[in-house]
Amino acid sequence: MASLKEIRIRIASVESTQKITSAMKMVSAAKLRRAQNAILNLRPYSNKLNEILQNLSESAETIAELPLFQKRPEIHVGIVVISSNRGLCGAFNTNVVKKVESLLSTTFAQQNASGNVKLYCVGKKAKEQLSKLHKISWFNESVLETSSFEDMAQLGNTLMQDFVDHKLDVVKIVYNRFVNPATQDLVVEDFLPIGHIQTVGEKQAHQNDYIFEPSKEEILTALIPKILKLQLYKTVLDSIASEHGARMTSMHKATDNATEILKDLRLRYNNARQSSITNELIEIVSGAEALNN
Repeated sequence: MASLKEIRIRIASVESTQKITSAMKMVSAAKLRRAQNAILNLRPYSNKLNEILQNLSESAETIAELPLFQKRPEIHVGIVVISSNRGLCGAFNTNVVKKVESLLSTTFAQQNASGNVKLYCVGKKAKEQLSKLHKISWFNESVLETSSFEDMAQLGNTLMQDFVDHKLDVVKIVYNRFVNPATQDLVVEDFLPIGHIQTVGEKQAHQNDYIFEPSKEEILTALIPKILKLQLYKTVLDSIASEHGARMTSMHKATDNATEILKDLRLRYNNARQSSITNELIEIVSGAEALNN
């Protein structure tokens, strides 16, 4: 059995850890509220833009000729990987890296073997793990701290230009989509080329009858880059909210585990102390009896 001193040291260590995890939980909860408000406020705007894009794409006759809609053989692949800069958030980062590795070994195994896969990492953790086996083409960590739209817009411009120049034939985004503080969905989202939302034969009966000036194609050409950059920015806000939710949940579990460990250690300490007192009493009684005899 461990000595009383050893148990006291362990109790002090666990209490210190419990204070840290409890504080981290509260900090993550405060950050989560801000991040959750940001993504929930952005979603209606994003959904409305997508609705406009849907209406335009359903009625535009030459939509297939627009550069960002053109589907080609997937020879050159770009994967945007969104993780976090810090750990202690459960399997949040591990799941993202595993999904990317799965894509590289299955869906894009041939392209990966030919060196035709480019990785664009947002967040330190994905870059640290993926760079051990793969070349990182682009990396940014500050956007997770600043939530800067400009940084993601710059990446969006790069991806769109590379797609138009045939340097990329398909672009995927791997990230955690925020559902609620306890739930994050790991998502592989198509970014480029833009898929048709509906075919001509599947047009909605309630399609709005707009008068367009200039033409639908010109509006699409101007609107699509804005929508794509917003979509990319939305995935970052989703990931930030998911990260804080995952960390808050992880720290909550760690705090609960520390509480259970402390209960066990205090019980062991009391048993050891009681045993020590009992032994001392036995020695005193035995010594007294020996003197009397």
